[in-house]
Amino acid sequence: MRRIESHLLDGAAGKLECLLEEPEERLREACLLCHPHPLFGGSMHSKVVYRMTRALRRSGSVVLRFNFRGVGRSEGNHDNGIGELEDARLLLDWLRSRYPELPFSTAGFSFGSRIAARLGCSLNDTKRAILVGFPTSKGDFEYLKTCRVPKVVIQSTNDEHRPRSQRESVYGSLAEPKQIRWIEAGDHFFRDGLDALEETIFQLSA
Repeated sequence: MRRIESHLLDGAAGKLECLLEEPEERLREACLLCHPHPLFGGSMHSKVVYRMTRALRRSGSVVLRFNFRGVGRSEGNHDNGIGELEDARLLLDWLRSRYPELPFSTAGFSFGSRIAARLGCSLNDTKRAILVGFPTSKGDFEYLKTCRVPKVVIQSTNDEHRPRSQRESVYGSLAEPKQIRWIEAGDHFFRDGLDALEETIFQLSA
């Protein structure tokens, strides 16, 4: 039977609200999942995050998703990605200590994919970083040109934040190994494409 646990775990600025979900079948990896931007309504209950969780769990991943500081029951205030990265690092440490025998991955959607990429690329033994809706409108991408962690970038074909050609240019500069998957969808939030997104993530480990 699938097990779901609710936790309030220690972050750098206070307690963080978390959900831990185990798959029904054999455990294959542990994955930390980061949600979209907290200042624009993002939370661990966002539709895309829920679909990612379900796909990963179906494929055998133990998934720890959480609310960034200042969201839901999580304490603290938004810190422009700096404190959020430190929180994610602490939660990944907790997850790895809970499942020391499993390889680990990082994953995220939009703002959360930036945190997942930074965290995953900072560790030599990350199995993979799954980056959904990775923003290319601003930010430093230089570290991704030398990051040797396997990267899976999954994007909507229609994203109101940047044209596909600009996004393809950024993704083309990323270091190998990498995969780029395009999902036919109506916007950044995968409108009319959530089923395809979930199946694509599930198939990554099938």
